[in-house]
Amino acid sequence: MKKKIDTIHAPKALGPYSQGIVHMTSKTLYVSGQTPIDPVTEGIPESIEEQTERCLLNINAILEEAGLSMDDVMKTTVYLTNMDNFNKMNGIYGTFFKEPFPARVTVEVSRLSKNVDIEIDAIATF
Repeated sequence: MKKKIDTIHAPKALGPYSQGIVHMTSKTLYVSGQTPIDPVTEGIPESIEEQTERCLLNINAILEEAGLSMDDVMKTTVYLTNMDNFNKMNGIYGTFFKEPFPARVTVEVSRLSKNVDIEIDAIATF
């Protein structure tokens, strides 16, 4: 059993996927990878710090639509096109979470949709 989560406060899906899906039995929300697209202007910030913040704001909007918060995030995956941006990303990322921090994987990828520098997905529980 699954339930689709959609909000106008995060970018619309660019393909055949949902912003988020709740698995009703396990009470788990799977948030699709969020790029730094502003849902209002559809613009993309330039700096990695601003892009990281926008990704996390988009994730937060989806969490809120499902009745959750960043405190409910259990795991994230961060995709960077340049691992040299790790420390800058990490500085912003750390302001969105508190102890105990979610588990996280950070990987470097060759390219992301819309040529952004970062994408972040999340798993949260109710």
